[in-house]
Amino acid sequence: MAMWMLMSCLLGLLICQVCSSTDHHHNEAEQDPRTLYLWRNQGKGMMRVKRDWIIPPIRVSENSKYVPEDLVQIKSDKIFSGEVIYKLEGQGVDQEPKNLFEIDDKTGVIRSKRPLDREQYSSFTLKAFALSPSGERLENPTTIEIVVLDQNDNKPIFTKKQFFGSVPEFSVPGTFVMSVSATDADDPMTENAALGFSIVGQESIPPNAINKTMFGINNQTGAIYTRDVGLDREVVKEFKLKLRVADMGGDGLISDAVAIITVSDINNHAPQFRPTSYNVKALENIYNVEIGQVSVTDRDDPGTGNWEAKYTISNDPYGNFAIQTDPVTNQGILTVDKPLDYEVKREHTLILTVENVNPLSRKTPNLPLSSATVLVTVVNENEAPYFKENPIQIKVPENEKPGKLLKTNIASDPDHSELRFEISKDPEGWLDIDRETGNIFLRRSFNMRSPHLKNNIYSAVIKVTDAGGVSTSATVNIILEETNDFPPQLLLSSSFLCTGGRRRTPGLLLTAVDEDRSPHAAPFIFLIADSLSSNWTVTTVNDTHAVLRPTVELEAGEYAVTVWVSDSGSPSQSALTQINITACLCDSYGDCRSEAGAFLGSSVGISFIALIIIIASGVLLLVLLFLAVAINACGKRHHIKKGSGLLVGESEDDIRDNILNYDEQGGGEEDENAFNIDLLWNPRDAHPAPWSFYLGSGVPRGKQPLRKDAPHNLPSPTYPRRPPADPTDIEDYINEGLEAADNDPNVPPYDTALIYDYEGEGSVAGSLSSIASGSSDGDQDYDYLNDWGPRFQKLANMYDPR
Repeated sequence: MAMWMLMSCLLGLLICQVCSSTDHHHNEAEQDPRTLYLWRNQGKGMMRVKRDWIIPPIRVSENSKYVPEDLVQIKSDKIFSGEVIYKLEGQGVDQEPKNLFEIDDKTGVIRSKRPLDREQYSSFTLKAFALSPSGERLENPTTIEIVVLDQNDNKPIFTKKQFFGSVPEFSVPGTFVMSVSATDADDPMTENAALGFSIVGQESIPPNAINKTMFGINNQTGAIYTRDVGLDREVVKEFKLKLRVADMGGDGLISDAVAIITVSDINNHAPQFRPTSYNVKALENIYNVEIGQVSVTDRDDPGTGNWEAKYTISNDPYGNFAIQTDPVTNQGILTVDKPLDYEVKREHTLILTVENVNPLSRKTPNLPLSSATVLVTVVNENEAPYFKENPIQIKVPENEKPGKLLKTNIASDPDHSELRFEISKDPEGWLDIDRETGNIFLRRSFNMRSPHLKNNIYSAVIKVTDAGGVSTSATVNIILEETNDFPPQLLLSSSFLCTGGRRRTPGLLLTAVDEDRSPHAAPFIFLIADSLSSNWTVTTVNDTHAVLRPTVELEAGEYAVTVWVSDSGSPSQSALTQINITACLCDSYGDCRSEAGAFLGSSVGISFIALIIIIASGVLLLVLLFLAVAINACGKRHHIKKGSGLLVGESEDDIRDNILNYDEQGGGEEDENAFNIDLLWNPRDAHPAPWSFYLGSGVPRGKQPLRKDAPHNLPSPTYPRRPPADPTDIEDYINEGLEAADNDPNVPPYDTALIYDYEGEGSVAGSLSSIASGSSDGDQDYDYLNDWGPRFQKLANMYDPR
């Protein structure tokens, strides 16, 4: 009946689908209605459908040895109307895991083919079908639930083979240590997976250190705890517990594991010095060196903060010592932090205390810190002498006299040894030092122009050595203080002023210099010194210059003005300077004209016509003098006796008496007895000037350089004319000529290159050759050459071969 109801429902669903699918209506009409709509309702109206049977779950024990085993049998109501074929689908049949179940297609008996394992599959859901021989479903498929019943076929397993934990020493009973855990593959809802924990063995390391049971375990949770007192890390380091777990509440299958519990250290032991007194030695003047070690004992765990020591030094007010902890040995390493001085203190007594890095546990009795005494003996050594200041600063006036004591008590020796002093560097040699006392003296006067003087500071180096040969050097800085040593000086001592006309000079520029430096030099004060120079005034231009000018119109002539110049030093220095001034008329170049030029340019004196007559008379006199000299020279050249030799003229003097000595170079431009080299100047290169002539020559010259430092038209000094007869006096001869040239106000104040490459033209000198003479060699009588002696015999033979 159930199968009929299932088929009716399926037929109703197919009819609804056909009604809603009009697009495929014609195709559906062509198909067999018994195949597609096996359960369609052929009648009209609603049809009552019976409810399906609900089959309860089928329980099957795992690991059953009775296989195959019939589990359940199903039957369809259609067996009364025809043959029914049963089919089974689902997990364990045609789905993984396959071939666990089967159904008898004739009787509907469902069997298990193999033993089941609940730990793999705890349940199976299958569907059973009732089909006709043609394969049509006669009823709705029936769901069959198969539940696998658990058996205690799995023992519990600890999650680890070894469990590790720790517990502080001296822990009270009940202190939690650690937890252990285990698993069981059986059904946790059954006693098969109900686990129970227990401790079945205890070992101590070292062995037999403690025999009583120190730990317990919670039977259900696996929590391990302390059960008794007496956990001392110094006695026992760790415990090894043998654990057991069993299912069925502790009565079933069992499994074992191991728990290792370490007793952790607490700081219950304070460090103690062993021994409590030490003696060490330390060299003076050496620091950052180790001088000794101190040792402590501590029963706490090495390498931890409960064991590591921390040292403290007391009775060291100047902090000369320091102590650090060796991380490996826990010893205290004592070092010198600041240099020690044997001469100041020969022994140091130190008090050391020690404690742990971590504070002591509250379970430890409150005891004072352990302490030790260290006696440090300072070892003496030869220390180097030292300068009380380096560099040594000495301030000295620049004009200090030699022999002055500059510095005393400059060095000392810590060992009170005898010292020797010396100067290592003194480029100017200004200093001297006492080798025993070290007193520094001034050896030579200072020179402010020294290249070794930088910003008025002179540096030297001195060295001191003790009796042991240990030396030290220091720099000596001599600071020279400027003093007013020199008065100011005027650079101008003589000059000229143009008077009258448009060339009038407004004044003379005066320049003052001072060898001193600021503040003992500029600004300078310029004043007219005496009342005789009342017609002059001086006006300051700046710190170093002033203008000197007359207050009245000056007449041509020589003037001497005295100027007083003072510097700004303290005390000040002053000087008087006489300035020689030539007042004159000036040419277009601004130079003083010659007396003739000045006279011509003057508007006073004789009249112009009288002046013309005087000039013409002078010119006529010069022409007559020139003609007389020319006629005299021509007469001497042509009046040679006929029949006389070539070298013999009308002169009564023998020609040999007229040989001149030309073994000299002349006395310069003023040497009128030697050859006048002005004749070698090319007249075409000369620039004529109307008022400038050479004395004794009609050749004009161009404008010459004018000296600015001396009055003009002054007489020249006398130059030496002849060289000395004794060669040893040649130096005096040169010096006299040099001095005369330097004091000559009428020559240029510098070397002048003059060109004398002109050999002249139209010379009035006669020729020595007889080519141009009116007589020939045949008309000459050379017989007199034979009377001249053997030295002229060769010459006589040449002219008179007879």
